[in-house]
Amino acid sequence: MKQQTNRTLAACVAVFIGGAALAEDRATGAIKPLSSVKFSPVESGDPTTGRSTLILKAFPGCVVPWHFHTAEEQLIAVLAEMTDHPPTRLGPGGFAIMGSRMPHQFTCQGKSACLMVVAFDRAYDIFWGKGG
Repeated sequence: MKQQTNRTLAACVAVFIGGAALAEDRATGAIKPLSSVKFSPVESGDPTTGRSTLILKAFPGCVVPWHFHTAEEQLIAVLAEMTDHPPTRLGPGGFAIMGSRMPHQFTCQGKSACLMVVAFDRAYDIFWGKGG
């Protein structure tokens, strides 16, 4: 089930960006201009064991449907929707935090790809739908 869920998400998220994954569950510090990021699964951390940061590029019109995580998620970019919040387009510098188990979805609007920075505060999991 988890593998199928990851394939579904991968079908919508066109390209992953990042450097090599770091195995520690601690902040290590890094500075990378966008031009040096190399589109790979994880920018930092290890999403299977602890906190992680991903930089994702989604194709125009992509919708990552309603879902939630055990981890708190922080997001920069795209149109974000959460239960009990109005849909909000996060432009440059926009920021959203989805608490643990808060249902949310994302949409890439416009004619060009959407760049998203996503950070999880603990190991990554995903549950599809609005149920909590």
